[in-house]
Amino acid sequence: MSTGDVPHGVPVMWSQLLLDSFRRWTGRDLLIRTGTPDAQAQALFAAPFVVVSHDTQADPHLNYGNQQALDLWELSWAQLTSTPSRLTAEPMNRDERARMLAVAEKQGYYSGYRGIRISSTGKRFLVEDATVWNVVDGQGIRVGQAATFARWTMVR
Repeated sequence: MSTGDVPHGVPVMWSQLLLDSFRRWTGRDLLIRTGTPDAQAQALFAAPFVVVSHDTQADPHLNYGNQQALDLWELSWAQLTSTPSRLTAEPMNRDERARMLAVAEKQGYYSGYRGIRISSTGKRFLVEDATVWNVVDGQGIRVGQAATFARWTMVR
């Protein structure tokens, strides 16, 4: 898949929820929103920063990752969307991750997050200055959580 090609099955509607919810909680736009919802979904997928989200199951599963996220976690679209989101962190980092997600759930969003994550092949990386936010539908009901960050460093 070439960068910028949204995989079949990436819901344009979910991209709109990600963008709308980010604006709702932070007062900022995640990216410049021009063109149709399809064009915005393409732009989000091709963005030069990571965007990843999960659903609201008891053990949330990833349901979106842009190309930058797919590359960083070394996953295909099919692999990403069948992965429990907790597996993006090593076991010793999962409690801290859960605390941050709980704060974001209560407040609507959390900015300035920093933590270690792990790719599907075991490569570790330090995420810096991430923003995590609740993804809500048109009625304001939480339907997931998402994260974005533009800075990460590979670590040993």
